Order: sequence, then structure tokens, then C-alpha cells
Amino acid sequence: MAMSSRDGLSYASSRMRRPPGISKVDSATLERAFLWAFVAGLAWCPFWFGSNVLLAWGINAVLFPGLVVIYELSLLIRGERHPVAMRHIKASAALFAVVVLWIFIQNATWTPDWSHHPIWQMTADALDRRIDGSISVNRELTSLALLRLITAASVFWLALQLCREASRSDLLLWSVAAISAAYAAYGLIAFGMTPGRILWFEKPHSHGVVTSIFINPNSFAAYAGTGFVVICGLMLRLYRHEFASVGGSIRFRIATFIEVTGKKGAVLLGGAFVVLVALLLSGSRGGITATGAGLVVSAVLTFGLRKRQVAEQRGAIIVAGALFVVATFLAFGDIVAGKITQEGLRDESRMAVYTITLRSIFYAPLLGYGYGTFADVFPMFRDQSVSTDGKWQMAHNTYLEVFQGLGLVFGAMLLASVVMLVWRCVKGATTRQMNETLPCVAASVAFLLGVHSLIDFSLQMQAIAVTFMALLGAGVAQSESSRLKLGD
Repeated sequence: MAMSSRDGLSYASSRMRRPPGISKVDSATLERAFLWAFVAGLAWCPFWFGSNVLLAWGINAVLFPGLVVIYELSLLIRGERHPVAMRHIKASAALFAVVVLWIFIQNATWTPDWSHHPIWQMTADALDRRIDGSISVNRELTSLALLRLITAASVFWLALQLCREASRSDLLLWSVAAISAAYAAYGLIAFGMTPGRILWFEKPHSHGVVTSIFINPNSFAAYAGTGFVVICGLMLRLYRHEFASVGGSIRFRIATFIEVTGKKGAVLLGGAFVVLVALLLSGSRGGITATGAGLVVSAVLTFGLRKRQVAEQRGAIIVAGALFVVATFLAFGDIVAGKITQEGLRDESRMAVYTITLRSIFYAPLLGYGYGTFADVFPMFRDQSVSTDGKWQMAHNTYLEVFQGLGLVFGAMLLASVVMLVWRCVKGATTRQMNETLPCVAASVAFLLGVHSLIDFSLQMQAIAVTFMALLGAGVAQSESSRLKLGD
């Protein structure tokens, strides 16, 4: 058969892009190898106290950006294009780049003296020697916060590129579900067999609740809630697909539901049970409430805005899921119910900290105090509305910390860069005809963590931030039809 000139040009161009000796099969195998290395990194992140220690920050800063560098080099060697070009996220990327540049400026000592925080001049006067000042009140803290921010961005970029293909995105989703279930199972085992310990260390606080490998039960609740939403997303997809063509009597449909649950859904149901029990035994009021909010968003995106699902089938799945959650709560929810009864839903100390932090923001609304410097800024404004006991390392409100550190303009830019990506996932979840599960899960987890970050610091825990960025990157990659070419 003769080859047309157009086919010949296409064949020649593909040969020019891919060096000799590297086949398409080899390239796909390499991409999957990168994904497995990426998943291994996600599995490691929670292990060391949720990666909330300096050593873990350093390891992650080498691991994930290192994978990005190796992946980019591999694309050059293979002559391949990015599966998702930068232009498809150019608005978010531009905002993020501006924020990173601003953080470098905050840490710079060559900026005008009038922009420097007065703490530097006060220190110089006290020591009677010159000290280089900066906008940031603590350049080391700002550098560490920037390191974590770049690490999270590298995770997003890797997930965006590796998960454009549906099979690889599905592997990531199942991996996150398995990892979260494994850490929840460890938390339950430790709760029963080695209470008061995390791995081989003595746990300083939070006795009598499940924290898994996290020191703080609220942080574990946010991580477990993320895993629970992921597993529920997989279960919803399974039941939707299995019931899409099921008809007949109610008895037959009930029998089909039981059969699917006992066979294909058994692993997912078991994982959901383990994660939900661990979540409830964490006793975290905010974590459980935020998880509930995430599940509501997941249900709305899955069923509420779609007309493909028959009303009876939709109702049956929702009712069955609600019964599962309620039954588990009745059996294992004593800890959180007792905590709500004793302490209520309002924490006066946190409300006072929010007020103080908000007041500090208006003293430096444009320049900020340096990204990630809350621990040094808060004592400057602390008053008698907060008990003198203890040290507040975080504001328990990520939004306030972002605005305090970066200033209102650049803080808004950082938040907007993430919100625009989440919005792409929302649109993908509601418009895609196939493979809509990952955008739906990513948007639901974003809502869960967004709500929880109003009352805690879940997104400031690197294990949680990294997991979220992985889901968000994969969600954005899957938010567009597979028929569209997004490469550069």
C-alpha cells in the first residue's frame, strides 16, 4: 500500500522527535516507572510524623523536585513532549511564579531600608552592630516555607504529566486509597496494642485517640478524611457502572447490589470501614465535619449535576452509603460525641488567636512579615486574650497565615492560583462523559481541606499537602477529554 505524503511527513516527524532505539512501548514503560517512584514518595511522606520535621522536609525537597528534573531530562532524551503543556495552566503558573519571586524579595537584604521590618534595626541597636535587614522577620523560616512550597508545586507538576493517561491516573487513585487505608490500619493497631506511642517513640500528647503516625489527631483526621473521600469516589464509580444497565424488579437489583458488594466492592468497602473507624476514633470534630462536607461535594458532583443516572439507582447508592456511615458512627463515634458534648464546637482560644492574627495583618497589609513566619510574628501581638501557657507555632487557620506572611495582594495570588485549578476539576467532574472520577475526587478533597484549613493547619502538614497536590495535578490532567491533545 502506498503511503501518502501527509502520512509520510507525520511518520518522519515522529521519528525525528524520538531518538533511535527508544520505542513507544519503552517510553510508556518508563512513564509507568516514574509513576511508581512517585507513588513510593507519596507512601513515604506520612511515615515520619506526617513529614512535619526538618529531616523529612529535606528528603522530600530532594525526592520530588529531583524526580521532576529526571523526568524533564528523560523527555529531552526521548524526544517526547509534555503530556500537558504549561499553557493549559498558564494563569495559575503565572500567579505562582509571581508569589515565589515575592518570597525571594521578602528574604532579600538589598531591598530598601524603609521596607525592612523594624525588628532588624532593634536587634542591631541591642547588639550595637550592623545587621542586614529584610521584609521577612525570620529569613530561615521563610526559606523553609519556600522549600515546602516548591516541593508541593513539583508534586503537582509530576502528577499533571504522569496522569494524563487514564490508566495511570487510575493507578494513582487506587494507590492513594491503599496508602491511606494502610496508615489508618496502623493507627488502629497502635491504638489497641501500643497506646501512647508513635512507631517506637513516646507520644507527648493526644492520648486516648487515634493519631496513626501524626502527632496531632486533627492532622490525621484530615489525612484519613482525604483517603475516605478517595475510596468513596472509587466506590461510587463502581456502583454507578455496575448499575448503569441493571433493570428488573427491586429484588433483582438488591441481589445485584449484594453481589457487587461481596465481590468487586469488598476490598473498597473494607478499606472504607478501616479508614472511617480510624477517623472517628481520632475524635477530631473539625476533621470529621470537614470530611462530611467533602462527601457532600462528592455526591453533588457525582449525582446532583448529572442526568445520566436513574433516580432510583442514584437514591439507592446514596441511601446505602449513608447507612454505612451512620452505622459506623453509632458503633465507633463515642469519642467524638463525648468531645462535642464536653467542649462544644467552638474553641475560644483559637478565636482569640484569629483576632490577634487578623490585627497583625493590618499592620503590614502589603508587604507582610515573610512567608511562614507566624511563630515569630505572633508573640509581637499576643495579649491577655490568650493564655500565657504554651507557644502558638501556627494560627490554626492557613488563610490568615498566608495573608500575614505574604501580605494581602500576594496572599490572594497564591490562593487564587490553587482555586483556579480546583475550578478546572469541578468543570471536569461535571462535563466529562468518562474518567470523571479523579476530577470529582480532587475537587471534593480540595473542599474538605479548604474547610478544615479554616480551623486548623492541615495543609501546612507536608504529607497532607503533597497528597492533595498529587490528586489536584491528576484531577486537572483528567479534567479535559482524552480526545483533546494538551501536549506542547
